[in-house]
Amino acid sequence: MRFFDERRLQLLRWVSERYLAPLSVVIERSYPPRVAGEERAPAGRPGEAGAGHAERGRPQPAPSSGVLARYGEPERLLEAGSVTWLRPLPDDEALVCVEAVGACAAAGRQGLVLVPEAEPLPATARAVLDAFGDRAVFFAGGDERTRYRTWLDIQSGRHDVVVGTRPAVFAPLNALGLIWISREAHPGHREERSPTYHVREVAVARARLEGAACVLASLSPSVETAVLAERDDVRVARAPRSLERAAAPLVETTAPEAEDRSPRLTRLLRSSRTAALIVSRRGYGVARICRTCGAAARCSACGGPIVAEGGEARCAVCGLEGRCSTCGDTSFGLEPGGTERMAEWAARVSPSGIEVGTAAMERNAAHAHAGRRHGASTRTAAAGGRDRSVGRRVRCARPSEAGCPCGRGVRRDPAAGGPRRAARRAEAGFAPTHPVFRIAGQPPLEERLCGAGAETVLATTLAERTVCLAAVRPERLAEFRRDVLRLVVEGIADRVEAEPQIS
Repeated sequence: MRFFDERRLQLLRWVSERYLAPLSVVIERSYPPRVAGEERAPAGRPGEAGAGHAERGRPQPAPSSGVLARYGEPERLLEAGSVTWLRPLPDDEALVCVEAVGACAAAGRQGLVLVPEAEPLPATARAVLDAFGDRAVFFAGGDERTRYRTWLDIQSGRHDVVVGTRPAVFAPLNALGLIWISREAHPGHREERSPTYHVREVAVARARLEGAACVLASLSPSVETAVLAERDDVRVARAPRSLERAAAPLVETTAPEAEDRSPRLTRLLRSSRTAALIVSRRGYGVARICRTCGAAARCSACGGPIVAEGGEARCAVCGLEGRCSTCGDTSFGLEPGGTERMAEWAARVSPSGIEVGTAAMERNAAHAHAGRRHGASTRTAAAGGRDRSVGRRVRCARPSEAGCPCGRGVRRDPAAGGPRRAARRAEAGFAPTHPVFRIAGQPPLEERLCGAGAETVLATTLAERTVCLAAVRPERLAEFRRDVLRLVVEGIADRVEAEPQIS
């Protein structure tokens, strides 16, 4: 059974060429595994998966709250072939997405909403599914039969709106009018299997091929989106600055001797029923000086910092009892501050229980997981639960008398950091708009990739095995692809992976 027409084949060819993947692999991964029995099964009844607007005639738009107008003219946002980065206000994205999809459906077109994860179901996905009822379908997860049945129903035109994760970018919608990418900077939008495509790039390419609008929604844009917006290759839709400022969370810096406390925080805690306090370090304080010899406090075993926690001093690195590396004594002068110290203070100022902990964001943790766990810590604590990350460290700068590094790093406009991050990547040889590939094989792989037109090549060789990270200028991608295929035929390269995560 064929799952693509000539227009869809154009998209699949583009993916094959852009990500250096065989066209056969791209086609195979663009639809769920076939279950022949479902092709003979009757379509779903109304109210079931597979039921849609085919039985009810022209779809009606979802109720409008008028929130879309905050971001400019809806007609401009939904203009065919346009790509727009939209920065929603906190808690606004679901409403804006529902209105945009509703306007698209009212014009007789179909909508595709892509979210980075299925569990837990993002608020935007839930809002769209609730607003459109049977006219919408969720395409993510499930067994092979369910996924294939849903795919057939989408292809038959039974749904106006498809909500899903990465594979849904290829959903067979024949009257596509809008592709909405929720949290476009989220690392979950990158496919881990071959072809290792990025949803953002595929969605933009599909929108332009099929005359649809593509909206990249996020509070802070990815580096790639920020660069394209700076070049005017991507439009920008934002609420007025007065609304952004009013909706922005309060950020306050304090002097070191204040131990991360302030009169405003005290008032808030006294008036709050529940609260979550995320502190930058664990314990009651950090040992700074040995009371006996006056030397700087360091662990006698490993030289690590000594932390006062649970009523005793221990090394934060090796966990042994804290002893001075100079005289061996165990009496230290402390710089107070940490989860225990903050919890002690919060118990005095607040009549209700306050959960105090640190976010699990160690230096060796992946940024994606760190961000999710930080959010989970906050939500769990606010709900009165206890998160497993309590007692671990978060890496952040502390205020100093000469100036507050934290304060300098906090901006009301997170989009402003994109060009700076892009400049750092370009300086390292991996400009955000240049395709990047991880290629593995045998020597002389590095030399051959340089000769193939790679702008930058970083290589590691161990035991006759070479792994290279190569960046290519977009205009040289076709030539580079031909040369890499030649290396594969010659046995010099045996694995090619596109778009490895670079922060």
